[in-house]
Amino acid sequence: MYAKTNPSAGRLTSRQKRVFGIVGVLVVVVLGGLAAWGALAPDSYSSSGHGCVNVTVPSSTGGATLHYCGASARSFCQKSFRSQDPISLRARPQCVLAGLGPQKPGASP
Repeated sequence: MYAKTNPSAGRLTSRQKRVFGIVGVLVVVVLGGLAAWGALAPDSYSSSGHGCVNVTVPSSTGGATLHYCGASARSFCQKSFRSQDPISLRARPQCVLAGLGPQKPGASP
């Protein structure tokens, strides 16, 4: 049987071409914007500071982030400087960055 029984069935009108072009450009722009945002947006858990502590520790599914602010950060850091476990050892530099280093003897809390 002859393959081209309806020769105009596979052709797009100029309007259809324009719509496909606009949709294609919009998809590329949205994906480019998402990629730029993902690459350049600041990460609120990236570093410790201003009374907040962020510590990345090994976990069964990769890495886990411990995030503490305020009174819980002070408590976490005090325990870190008193203990010798691996998480405490990893937390100490981050506590110092957050301004929550070891308390000096005789210093008021």
